[in-house]
Amino acid sequence: MNLLVMENHDGEGIFPLFKKGAVVSDMKQDNEYPVYPHWFACVIDGHATYIPETYVADGLLTRDYNPTELIVKKGQRLTLLAVVFSWLYVKDEKGVEGWLPASKAVSI
Repeated sequence: MNLLVMENHDGEGIFPLFKKGAVVSDMKQDNEYPVYPHWFACVIDGHATYIPETYVADGLLTRDYNPTELIVKKGQRLTLLAVVFSWLYVKDEKGVEGWLPASKAVSI
């Protein structure tokens, strides 16, 4: 599915790819962002980040995961790769992948 960005998004930094089986610690609901249910603040390999609850079982990643948010500008076109609890995993025209809040894009 193709998307059109309706609002700029700057992201919160670039993260490495965490491999399936990595330890996820300090997982807790973040009251600062209550608009994103089913996402939790956590620490993976020393990196403070966020993760959808379905990507963790018994304190371990259930799949490879990169929490990097894609930096986009209004009017940019993207390809939808996945939808996970109000966030989109997308790819830009250069092939760069990352996360974007669903509220910032529409299907075209």
